[in-house]
Amino acid sequence: MSKPKYIFVTGGVSSSLGKGIISASLAKLLQSRGLNVTIQKLDPYINVDPGTLNPYEHGECYVTSDGAETDLDLGHYERFLNVETSQANNVTTGKIYQTVIEEERKGKFLGKTVQVIPHITNEIKRRIQLLGNNNSLDVIITEIGGTVGDIESLPYIESVRQLRWELGKANSLVIHLTLIPYLSAAKELKTKPTQHSVKTLMESGINADILVCRTEHQISDEIKNKLALFCNVEVDSVIQSIDASTIYDVPLLMKKEKLDQVVLRKLEISNFKEANLEKWTDFVNKLKFPKNTIKIGLIGKYVELQDSYKSILESLIHAGSINETKVEVCSIHSEFIDNDQINNEISNFDGVIVAPGFGSRGIEGKIKAIKCARENNIPFFGICLGMQMAVVEFARNIIGLKDANSTEMNKKTLNPVISLMEEQKTISEMGGTMRLGSWECNINEQSKVFEIYNSKLINERHRHRWELNNNYLNQLENAGLNSVGINAKTGLVEIIELPENDWFIGVQFHPEYQSTVEMPHPLFVSFVKACLSYNKSKK
Repeated sequence: MSKPKYIFVTGGVSSSLGKGIISASLAKLLQSRGLNVTIQKLDPYINVDPGTLNPYEHGECYVTSDGAETDLDLGHYERFLNVETSQANNVTTGKIYQTVIEEERKGKFLGKTVQVIPHITNEIKRRIQLLGNNNSLDVIITEIGGTVGDIESLPYIESVRQLRWELGKANSLVIHLTLIPYLSAAKELKTKPTQHSVKTLMESGINADILVCRTEHQISDEIKNKLALFCNVEVDSVIQSIDASTIYDVPLLMKKEKLDQVVLRKLEISNFKEANLEKWTDFVNKLKFPKNTIKIGLIGKYVELQDSYKSILESLIHAGSINETKVEVCSIHSEFIDNDQINNEISNFDGVIVAPGFGSRGIEGKIKAIKCARENNIPFFGICLGMQMAVVEFARNIIGLKDANSTEMNKKTLNPVISLMEEQKTISEMGGTMRLGSWECNINEQSKVFEIYNSKLINERHRHRWELNNNYLNQLENAGLNSVGINAKTGLVEIIELPENDWFIGVQFHPEYQSTVEMPHPLFVSFVKACLSYNKSKK
């Protein structure tokens, strides 16, 4: 194909139906047929990106290799496709308006009144088609955030309406994800909410080509026929998406429903091969039928919302599958950790992960958990802030620097073992100003981390402002905490490990951003293996 085909995924009835998972699953199916696919997310909020959003508000902020702070759905895209995304894969209303206003200030519109139509919609269409400049792409899937009928989403829906005319019928299609609720009192599935959702979409000038219906119960042929009749779609274009035990089941369920076949037919794509999901099926089978079970404590400050640590949880699933081990994650709120919890719960885990975060809340709880893991030789994995707090804990309790701290938590500490990066000290704005994206790291060949990566040079993604203060490096290493990963350009310490423990590693970067189904991250794989070994040693 000389030009890519476009698939637009909209949502109706309710939020959180899983447009991202459906988009990623369809992309995986098309990819398995030999097509080159990418996915982009259009977010209707006015923030320029989710980088300044509280994790409670929007879940984790996912970071791409080129340093974009993006929606967590891009994590699903990468985990499913094993293909990197970029800044172009996530567009927000904030970015759209920012661009248009900057152009207006420069006089690009020649004094004309700037309006939602055509100026905002033109910019949306330009952004949607930006990825299409890559001639190697066969299909671009565009997920539109929010729900049809939301006032925030209207410019995006209008842009899709315009684009469909411009692209031509066979070059684009719309998949509408909706909900078929089950009323337990009546003991039946109800189609009326979907009918109203499709009607709202049609009022905006768009006909859905395919309906994907989220449901708790099997949808009968009678219901499919009814939906086809009332929603103006073909019967084979009514696709059931029944609740699954894991998101990784969804591509297999969509294959069974022939979603990819319907898409290929409607887009008139003929140059494809048979779908091959053998590796994916093997991964799911190992995930569902593990031989072992371990229990890991995830120590964090945003644990009430699972999406706050989405990439870490998914990385543990990937690593668990390859180790044929079920990883039970017990989330512990670091703000409320006391000695009883340390002695009766955390000390009994098979492994401890101290999660990333910002701010002073819950820090002392993280330090207590790290001390417990270190003293009991429990496998420990510190990520970003978790690594920094491991340094603070070691400085306080082994070196004897009782007031050791990070200047993020205490600006007046006399022993700032963690301090603000030099280039961050003059920055007042928050959004997009951290050390972001992929950076190289040189690994000491005499380290456990070298054995894990089997490489002297790695690339990992970052999102931080504070760093290990190199003025304390000699003291830390002389006391036994080794710095085994160094950024050659900046001299910053990227990785620390405690060799006297079986598995005690802290990393300044975010390895969870690079773990995929096909390539589980080696650090997580090794950590789960160490936790399994520790579990067996207790028996």
